[in-house]
Amino acid sequence: MKTVAVIGAGVAGPTVAMALQLAGFEPVVYESHPTDSDGVGAFVILHVNGIDALRAIGADKCLDGLGFDTPQMRFRSGTGRSLGVAGTGLPLADGTVGRTIRRADLCGALRDEALRRGIRFEYGRRLVEAEDEDGGVVAVFEDGTRRASELLIGADGIKSRVRSLIDPTAPPARYIPNLYISGYARAGVVDARPGEYQMVFGRRCFFGYTVAPGGEVWWFANPPYPNEPGPNELRALGDAHWRTTLAELLSVDPGPARKIVEATEHELVAWPFHDIPTVSRWHRDRVIIIGDAAHATSPAAGQGASMAIEDSVELGRCLRDLPDARQAFRAYEGLRRARVERVVETGAKWSTFKSVGPVTRMIRDLVMPIMLKHYAGDGGASLGWMHHHHIEWDERVPA
Repeated sequence: MKTVAVIGAGVAGPTVAMALQLAGFEPVVYESHPTDSDGVGAFVILHVNGIDALRAIGADKCLDGLGFDTPQMRFRSGTGRSLGVAGTGLPLADGTVGRTIRRADLCGALRDEALRRGIRFEYGRRLVEAEDEDGGVVAVFEDGTRRASELLIGADGIKSRVRSLIDPTAPPARYIPNLYISGYARAGVVDARPGEYQMVFGRRCFFGYTVAPGGEVWWFANPPYPNEPGPNELRALGDAHWRTTLAELLSVDPGPARKIVEATEHELVAWPFHDIPTVSRWHRDRVIIIGDAAHATSPAAGQGASMAIEDSVELGRCLRDLPDARQAFRAYEGLRRARVERVVETGAKWSTFKSVGPVTRMIRDLVMPIMLKHYAGDGGASLGWMHHHHIEWDERVPA
């Protein structure tokens, strides 16, 4: 049985390991952190295409009991006026809709399912080199550990070490001048329908929130931040700074945003926005990158986790059906590149709507209702191409 080293235990790592195991490989997942990530963190919307891709490898049941259904988003102007509604994709045949899940819970569920299937994980393994050796590849880790395998897959995120090993000239991630702050406010702060996102184009800060079935408010804010911050700059500013900043930015708009932040009891942490428009080389010899390592998208698209899951399933199919790794990698790239780069482009475009001047804001608020009706339709320019992508696991990949 062919062995595969999977670098990274986020969303893509455990998922591609499960797909590879079904395809007849023996994967091992290596994670740089010493333990699993826990605690308060960001949440993600897993759209129906991501859930459907998990279903292709029989892993969707690991989501049971996690998060809650969020089938639609209502967009509002800074004045509170409704600009229209957009769905998170038409329901699957059994009624499944998009779901909001804590990212740590999603990663944990995928890891636990992979462990249940007998896949091995090693923690505290930070990759520094990938050396070609005897028709395979040797992963060299920071602690001196060496692991030989026949293939190596980089599922190591937007700061991917594997990407730089494939192509030292690969461009760095592109900074998008907004920050991401998220939180969970106590129940009863707002009276809103559970499961419907309220997306508010505030005059000084974009703000989104939804209410969980138990009444807790899950929220995020995107304050503008023109210059890309240094590695430790944002965390050093601390909770008090972000509370003061958000209070100032949100106070100019009506609505409950400021009250929601005030009702959040845990520490607030800010993260920068990045994406990767294109990476010219996804693979070299027996090494390949998937997920955010190859095509990170702005959170505005809401597709980062779903794209990583789709990647994982498609790569498993290609390696199962094509006898040579290089041929499988080329087929995989042919199946994925155009789609994911279109998603990245869409996310970047949507991000630009969040921080605009007064004239552009007025135009946006006039045009947005038309755009939302257009995207919600079944026409060629709708979002069906994004949300309704289906992968048939049993269908053979042609050479």
